[in-house]
Amino acid sequence: MTWNKNTKVMAGLLGALILLVVVYFGITAWNNKQQEKKDAKAEAEKIYVTDVAEVTEVTYDAGSGALSFAKEDDDWHYADNKDYPLDQSYVKTIADTFGKLEADRELTDGDSLADYGLEQPAYQVQLTGSDGTKSVVYIGNATGDYYYVTVDDTKKVYTVSASVVSDIQHTLEDMTKLDTFPTIGSGNLTKVEITENAKTTVYDVSNDDDTESIAAVAGGLGAVSLDTVAVYPDQELDLAKYGLDEAKRITEKVTYTSDDKEQTYTFYIGSEDGAGNRYLMVQDSDIVYTITTAVCSNVLNQGE
Repeated sequence: MTWNKNTKVMAGLLGALILLVVVYFGITAWNNKQQEKKDAKAEAEKIYVTDVAEVTEVTYDAGSGALSFAKEDDDWHYADNKDYPLDQSYVKTIADTFGKLEADRELTDGDSLADYGLEQPAYQVQLTGSDGTKSVVYIGNATGDYYYVTVDDTKKVYTVSASVVSDIQHTLEDMTKLDTFPTIGSGNLTKVEITENAKTTVYDVSNDDDTESIAAVAGGLGAVSLDTVAVYPDQELDLAKYGLDEAKRITEKVTYTSDDKEQTYTFYIGSEDGAGNRYLMVQDSDIVYTITTAVCSNVLNQGE
């Protein structure tokens, strides 16, 4: 094979390119190795005051009474009522944070526990692991952006980020998983059945005479937001007090399409609360909400 000048140049450039690629990957690998060493060193220097493998029970008291939760089949539930609609994210965060709680530093040659607010701690969190291991974190006074803590009966004092305290400053109501109201509008609402005093009124999209009524109801349904709670599941509920007992409530069943599938959704409208709202409950739910009377009028096609 005869090599001309251009061929030699191309071969040289190709060789240089290969060398650059080799150098690049070599430097990248070296940098990654160095970063791994830094990360390992940083992790080794961290101080963890707890190490509870797979937390399965959590009890915490933030000053307003103890709340207990247990985990079964990867799901958390409220210990006093397994059927309580619990937002999993709150308890999961507590378990993850306190199961392996990182401290900023350990105090040495410190004062007595009382001086840090740990003789009568403001907060405490008890954890139980899948192996039965229990650990209790006691949280005392704040110091800047940190809190003093001690664990079990070690009497060792640490400081932890104040952010961990915010994780346990939630009431059971805060952790309630609220019902969701479907996205319904004039484009996907197909049928409405409203029952009041044993009389049922039906609006159907297939009936041209119901076009305006369907549009009015759809506008109301699109404005419903289940975010204002009047009664939570753990509170005593007298349905008649809210006009939600079977004798007084208005039942509305809506049929709509979602993802090309026909769906139904049933809810109940109760009495007025005296502040421009009416009570609402979703079928099979124990939570009472309020929605404005204006939205309610459209939902029931009672607009002027």
